[in-house]
Amino acid sequence: MRITEEQSRLLGICMVKGVSWYLVAREAQRLDGLARLWSGDIVESSPEATKARALIKESAGELDRYTESAIKQADRAADGGARLVTVLDKEYPATLRLIFNLPPFLFVRGELRDTDLRSVAVVGTRQASEDGLRRARRMSGLLTERQVTVVSGLARGIDTAAHTAALDTGGRTIAVVGTGILRCYPAENRGLADRIAESGAVVSQFWPDANGATYTFPRRNVTMSGIAQGTVVIEASSTSGAKMQARLALEHGKRVFLLRSLTEAQPWAKEYVRTRGALMVEDVDDVVNSLSSPDRIQAVNASRAQLSLNFEDLKLEEPSPGALW
Repeated sequence: MRITEEQSRLLGICMVKGVSWYLVAREAQRLDGLARLWSGDIVESSPEATKARALIKESAGELDRYTESAIKQADRAADGGARLVTVLDKEYPATLRLIFNLPPFLFVRGELRDTDLRSVAVVGTRQASEDGLRRARRMSGLLTERQVTVVSGLARGIDTAAHTAALDTGGRTIAVVGTGILRCYPAENRGLADRIAESGAVVSQFWPDANGATYTFPRRNVTMSGIAQGTVVIEASSTSGAKMQARLALEHGKRVFLLRSLTEAQPWAKEYVRTRGALMVEDVDDVVNSLSSPDRIQAVNASRAQLSLNFEDLKLEEPSPGALW
C-alpha cells in the first residue's frame, strides 16, 4: 500500500512508547500540527502533552526508524486487504472528528461512505437473552430499512445479532473491532467480518497484528461511540461494556437511546434517563427522528475546524445530550 509521507510520519510518532495517541490525533489536526509534533512542539497544555514533549524529544534520533517500522505495519495491513485512513485524510469520518479522544489512524477493510455519517451504534451484552437478541435484530433491521448505518463491535450476543440483521436486510453495517485488523475476536465471527467487509466496513484503530487486551476493548467502545451519531443499548447489566459505551456517548455529546425494557430491568438505565439525559425509546422512529443528515454533520465539523477548537478545554463532565448536533 502506498502511503504518503505525512501519513507515515504520523504513524512514526505513534510508535513512540508512552505518547498518547489521542493527543497525537488532536495535535495533528492543528495548523502545521504534524511538523510541530515531529519536533516535540505541542500546543496543548495537558499532562499528556507535557509527557509527550519529553518522550518525543528523547526519541528524536529514533523517529526515522519508527517511521520505517510503521510503514511495514501499513504494508502488512494492505496485504490483508485493509487500507489506512488517518486523521490527516478527508476520508476520516466527520463524526469521529467531533470527539476529544479520537484515534489518529484507522485500518479499514471495506469502504467508509459519507452516508455512514447517518449511523447508530446498536450494542448490548455478550450473554444476551432470546428477547434481547430478538430486539437487537428488530432494531437493526428497521434502522437499515430507514437507510441508517448500523455500527457495532463484532462481539458475541447483541453485536452479532445487530450486524447480521443489518446484512440480511440489505443495509450497511460497520464493525469497530477491539483487535488489529488482521485478527478476529471472537474467532467464530471471522465469516461475519468478511461479510461486513464486502458491503460495509470493518474498522480497527490498532496495529494490524494486535491481539485483544483489557485496554483495547474499552478503546474500541470510545471509537464506536464517536463514529456513530448515537448509541442504542438493547440489553446490558451495570458492569457491561455497553453501559460504558452509553456513558462515553453522553460524554461525547452524542444521543443515548435505552429501550424501555432495559430501563424497566436495570436501575442504572433508569437513572441515566432520569438524571443524565439518555432517552427511553419504544420505537425505531424515536431513534431515527433524532438523527442529523450527513450534510449537517459535515457543516458542524467544518465550523469547528474554522474555530480552531481547543481540545484541551473540553470537559468530560455531563455535556448536554446531542450538543454536537
